[in-house]
Amino acid sequence: MKADARRELATNIVDLVGGKDNISNIIHCMTRLRFTIKDKSLVNLDQISDLEGVIGAQWSNEQFQVIIGQWVSELYKDVCEVANIQQQSQLDENLDEKKKFGPGAIIDSISGCLAPVIPIVVGAGMLKVVLILATLLNILKDTSPTYQVLNFASDAGFYFLPVFLGAFSANKFKTSMPLGMLMGAILLHPNFVASVGEGATLSIFGLPIYATTYSSSIFPVIMSVFVMSYVERFFSKIIPNAVKVIFVPLLTILVMLPLALCLIGPAGAFFGVYLAQAIMWLYNTTGFVGIAVLSAVYPLLVITGMHGALFPPMMQSLTTLGYEPIIGLSGVISNLNQGAATLAVAVKNKKERSTAISAAITAILGGVTEPAMFGINLKYKTPLYATMAGSFIGGSIAGLLKVYMYALGGSAGIFGVTGFIAEQSSNIIYLFVAILAGLISTFIITMFIYKVDKK
Repeated sequence: MKADARRELATNIVDLVGGKDNISNIIHCMTRLRFTIKDKSLVNLDQISDLEGVIGAQWSNEQFQVIIGQWVSELYKDVCEVANIQQQSQLDENLDEKKKFGPGAIIDSISGCLAPVIPIVVGAGMLKVVLILATLLNILKDTSPTYQVLNFASDAGFYFLPVFLGAFSANKFKTSMPLGMLMGAILLHPNFVASVGEGATLSIFGLPIYATTYSSSIFPVIMSVFVMSYVERFFSKIIPNAVKVIFVPLLTILVMLPLALCLIGPAGAFFGVYLAQAIMWLYNTTGFVGIAVLSAVYPLLVITGMHGALFPPMMQSLTTLGYEPIIGLSGVISNLNQGAATLAVAVKNKKERSTAISAAITAILGGVTEPAMFGINLKYKTPLYATMAGSFIGGSIAGLLKVYMYALGGSAGIFGVTGFIAEQSSNIIYLFVAILAGLISTFIITMFIYKVDKK
């Protein structure tokens, strides 16, 4: 879209959400503008949805979302200029106090802490995939120095996860990032790890420390930094400015050490372990049916924005079990089938061909399904039904063949299959069988049930 047309669209969007005075904050993701609105009654959702360049609009978790597509970052700059709001600003405290303490806020907080570590986990996971391929192809021996270095480099991304999460959690909870990193480092100190390994009894201020390992863990450090944010703010308020730099970090650490090592850390570790076990229980209980159902309903979760709630348990399984059997698999199958449905629409509907092909490419290659979802499949409904049916078929096959995800791939589209590469070559072969079954069935079903409006 040209600059003038983009500016006009930005102006129209701001006007239709009630003007710049009705906007508390604006952020964006890969495909959507996300508004925090003061008075929801002033937002004209239907007119915004009809604007040229807008794929769709919806309310999700008290947030007004305008689906744009891949060029959302360009429009975001114009919208911020029109609304006179700073780009990439943090979410302000808004009028919805229930959200602050509700389940949605907890999920948003955990996801907000985890999202920045995705490049680390993807990089480390893909490095592990490279090692697997190198050994299978006899390019490297597992005894070679290069293999050993690449191996500990890939392990580092997961082992030191608490340190990375300590920093990003501190940023999310608006507290000291250095202290957040220190909280993560304390949980991984070699002396502590060695003591746990030897079964030694540890205590602090007479309180017993629960002996467990925190490497590759997620929840202990997030929970600890959350509590630390209140402790640090408390001392910042009562300690004079002249000595804050000394006593705020000192007293914060002294308070947090027993809390983190005796209470919060163990609680977080238990939660993480049992969450992973709960996922495996669900998998073992429902079998292929669970994967088939989640694959089928995954588009509905994307529509409501609820798919973000699946990321923390998926990460927990990867770091605890070393693989993930349900969520990542369902997402990849569903996303690819969204693309297959829009390709079928492109074949039958000449007027929508350009939009449908573009949306299909975005879904299949990038794993970003909002353009396909809101621009084509949800708009005509029958392609969405075909997507769900094809995903049920693909998910059933993947579940029956026990396909697992071992790392986060480069995307949630076709490049996401790299995360399924394992030492057993059958895993990736079975995945492709399931994907092809889903793609073919989705395409054929769409061709049969989608009818082009002749008007």
